[in-house]
Amino acid sequence: MTRTWRDAAVALAVVAAALGCSAEDSTKQPGVSATAEADAVVVEFRIANGTVSPVNARRDAKVGQPIDLVVDSDSEDELHVHATPEYTFAVRPGAGQRFRFTVEVPGRVEVELHHAHKTVATVVVRP
Repeated sequence: MTRTWRDAAVALAVVAAALGCSAEDSTKQPGVSATAEADAVVVEFRIANGTVSPVNARRDAKVGQPIDLVVDSDSEDELHVHATPEYTFAVRPGAGQRFRFTVEVPGRVEVELHHAHKTVATVVVRP
């Protein structure tokens, strides 16, 4: 009888641990680990009254490292990321818009606003 209770207690502990490990933190982006969020290169900028600020920001990243563009905008525009692979993101009026991408080939990556004709940032991606 003692062995049965011990086996049941072990099984219960395994189930409890598995359930505890599978709980998700709702404050995180889906599919993004806390480590990936902490390691992301962040470029923040604002579009207001036809002006983009800042422009020509410079950042460094590694191949495969997440790059987050965080935009506050009062108008629509389109972001082009000239990288391999290339990305296009639709900017809408609103605060805190976040666009995430990764680059798979080292080099200079320009992030441009199509309608404003401005380079928001250049990211130097290293192996």
